[in-house]
Order: sequence, then C-alpha cells, then structure tokens
Amino acid sequence: MDRFDAMRAFARVVETGSFTRAAQTLQLGRTGVTERVQQLEAHLRVRLLNRTTRQVNLTAEGELYYARVVRLLAELDDAEASLSTATAALRGRLRIDVPSPFARLLLVPALPDFHARYPDIELQIGVSDREVDLIGDSVDCVIRGGALVEQSLVARHIGDLGFGIHASPDYLRRHGRPTHPGELEGPHQLTVGFLRPRTGRTRRFVMQRGAEQIDLQGRHVIAIDDGDAYLAAGLAGLGIVCVPDYMAAAPVARGELVPLFDDWQIEPMPMYLMFSPGRHVNQRLRVFIDWVTALMKA
Repeated sequence: MDRFDAMRAFARVVETGSFTRAAQTLQLGRTGVTERVQQLEAHLRVRLLNRTTRQVNLTAEGELYYARVVRLLAELDDAEASLSTATAALRGRLRIDVPSPFARLLLVPALPDFHARYPDIELQIGVSDREVDLIGDSVDCVIRGGALVEQSLVARHIGDLGFGIHASPDYLRRHGRPTHPGELEGPHQLTVGFLRPRTGRTRRFVMQRGAEQIDLQGRHVIAIDDGDAYLAAGLAGLGIVCVPDYMAAAPVARGELVPLFDDWQIEPMPMYLMFSPGRHVNQRLRVFIDWVTALMKA
C-alpha cells in the first residue's frame, strides 16, 4: 500500500461524499479507491468512514484523522512545489470557472501576459454563471461577484466592479429618457431582469444620491441569467440594464448605449476567487490568484 495514495483517496472521498465521485476526480476506478481506503483502515486498525447505500460519513476517529491528513498532504504539496520552483518553471493544469463577460472582456484578453510569465501552466477555463461543484467538477477555483452565500468555500477578495444604468438610443426614443431611478418601477419604463443562478430571483440594485437612496428591481418582461445575453438585450432595446462599467465602456464609446442617472451612485460589486477548503492552494493557484488580483487593480 502506498500510504500517500491511500490518504489522498480517503481525503477525496470525504470531500466529495462519494466513492464514485472521488474515483472520477482522481481518474481511478471505484474499486481502486475503495481498496485504498480499506487498506488504510486495515493499516490503522480503525474504521474511518461509515458507509451506507446512500451516503458516506466520517466516524469520530475519521474526523480527527482527516484533519491531520489534509495538513500533511498540503505540506507534501508545498515541499514538492518549492523544489520544482527552485529547479524548473511552474507547470501543470489549472481548472477555473468564470462568468462569461469577465472571461470575454477582462480575463482572456489579458492571458498573453499570464502565459508569458508562466508558459508551462495549462489553463482550462469554464465560462458560465452557473453554480459549480468544485470537487465533483474537478475545478480548482471559481470567480464570482456579489455577496458571499457559499460559506463552505474559501473566498479571496480580488477587487470590485463599478456599475451603471444604461439604455440603447432606440429604447429611449420609444420610451423617453427617465429622469429619476424611481421611474423604472413605473408603467412607462422597462428594465431587463438579471436572474441570479443560485436562487432564480431577479437581482436588485441600490442607488444613492446624497442622502436619498432607492432600492430597485424594475418592471421587466424579460429576465436573463447570462451576463453577455443580458447586455445584448440592452443593446437590442429590450429594456434598461444595470451592467459593470467594463462591459458598458465599448458600447458607450460607439454610441450603442447611453448612460443614465449620472448623479446617482451604485455600490460596487465585490469579486471573489473561491476554492474548496479541502483543495490545497498549490503554487499554480497561488500565482494565478496574485495575477488576477493585479489584473482587477489595473
């Protein structure tokens, strides 16, 4: 028995809650993972996991052992990473998942700089606004905006996004230009709703001018759960949109969107890079976190 392989199998079963999912993420057969855990239990002479047909739970001894195993495997990865960085370039695969507008307008255009610094790091980028199972989908980290709702993940604040309210010239010709944000709740204006992937509810936004504050959802007949499609709806004149400044910059410069309510402010949206607490932060992930944080500040 390779004890480190057995410990990795055990830790992955705990993190995924399933021998089958653990086997998939480790690219092993389910039997191989089961045998490694059984050999580990036999070596330790203690049961680490309680198994039923529906779930896998840690025993009391397993909880203590898992905490030690995670630290030990992290230290081993650190030792190997420090040796590799001292003798060779960083290399290996990093799987990330990011929202589509962030990928299209910020991340992907800046990647030549990242690969110039780390040419042997292979990035696999998932582009979506959906909720991602970091362990089950074998994803190292995700980048998401807004309030933190997934408390089980480790979150690193990487920056903030400024927002503004915009409409297409065609929309304003048909509906008139609103002079106060409160009009967006009235019968003469339309917004495009943005659906939060986790809840399915339409996003609200708070606007402030001096001591005056208003909490808006807006009257809408169309709601969309993808950032690029949401912007496209605004460009098509389907309604007024609230989009990050980086998404609106080019359409505004081309005259395709018109900024509204310039004397009102919207609270910036915090952006987070999140990863599983059971997934060790290796050197590849560390340099990516530092790089994307610098990108957000640029």
